[in-house]
This record gives sequence, C-alpha cells and structure tokens, in this order.
Amino acid sequence: MKNFLVLIAVSLLVVGCGSGGEQKDRDFFTSGSREADQRADQRMAQARQLKGGAEGSGDKKNAAGVADEKKSLYDRLGGDKGITAIVDDFVPRVLADPRVNWERKGVKRGGFNLHRGQSMEWKADEQNVNKLKAHLVQFLSLATGGPAKYEGGEMKQVHQGMHITNPEYDASLGDLKATLDKMQIPNNEQRELMAIIESTRPQVVEER
Repeated sequence: MKNFLVLIAVSLLVVGCGSGGEQKDRDFFTSGSREADQRADQRMAQARQLKGGAEGSGDKKNAAGVADEKKSLYDRLGGDKGITAIVDDFVPRVLADPRVNWERKGVKRGGFNLHRGQSMEWKADEQNVNKLKAHLVQFLSLATGGPAKYEGGEMKQVHQGMHITNPEYDASLGDLKATLDKMQIPNNEQRELMAIIESTRPQVVEER
C-alpha cells in the first residue's frame, strides 16, 4: 500500500472525491467529465514540457513568469522541502479517510494461488507510515523532475490483489487536492501534478 497514491501521492495524484460537488469547481472541471479533463490536463502538461513551457499558454507573461515556468515542476513545488511538506500533510489526511480505505481493511487477496483469501490489511504503525512517506517523497520528486532516487516497489506489482476501485482512487486524489489547496499551490502546478498522478491509475486500480 506504500505507493497507492499515488498516489500518489503519491497520489500524488487531485480533483475528484467521488461526489458531485467537486465537479462544480470550474477551475478544474471544464467538460463536465473528470476523466476527460484529467486526460486533457495530462496532454497539456506533456505538450507544455516539449515546448519549453511558454508557447501556446494564451497568457501574457512577463520575463520572470516565463523563466519560472521553464523550471521543473519539482523546483516550482519547492524542491525536496516543498514535496516533503505536501506528503506530511497528505498522508495523515488520506489515512483518516474511510472512503479510501488505505489500510485495506476487510480486503482479501483473490486469484488462483496459494495466497488466495489472505488479508491485504496494511498496518499504519510508525515504521510503515515513515516508510510510506519516504517512498512518496522519492516518487513525487522523481516524477516531477527531481533527483532520480526511488526505493519503492514497481507500481502495478505493489498494488496487485488490493482490489482498489476508481471511487477509492478518486477520494485519494481529492485528499491530495485538499492538501495542495491548504498549502496554496498554484493551479498550474496542481494541474501538472494531477496529470502525473492520474497516469498511475491503470497500474493502481483493479476494479473499475
């Protein structure tokens, strides 16, 4: 469960909580479909990276703004210190969210193998939580253009058999968005981080 964020974090990982209220936030939903907007955001972020961040934005930016946008997302989020602060706020929030069921209480391994029926519960003790935070910081740092160091497991393999659903994944994204809003992360950076986290959905979600 240490990488479910991807949730996250990571997550990462930021706009849907599985309820209709979030779809009224026009800063993040423009088509009426969360999934469509997230795919569009991902394509926009990729295109912007290829073009150096400034072309086609439609905004009148001064020289300082253009230079800032050319920085990696890692740097714009505040580097290791900024990402650590995001993870430190997000983890307790998502662990306390019953919609996410991060600890996978009541979930048993399926499939046809010797471990069928085995509990998938993850214990939120101090050691596991600290390891989770460390792996999320590493994952988000690497994914946003920071240091290439990640000691966690392969995304799909780690989450195999956990029966994570789209509503659970959406709720974790909502928790991450709440953290980003609390920390006053600009909308553009939120969108880029959301696109990165959304790209992990196929590796994390098993039950649509």
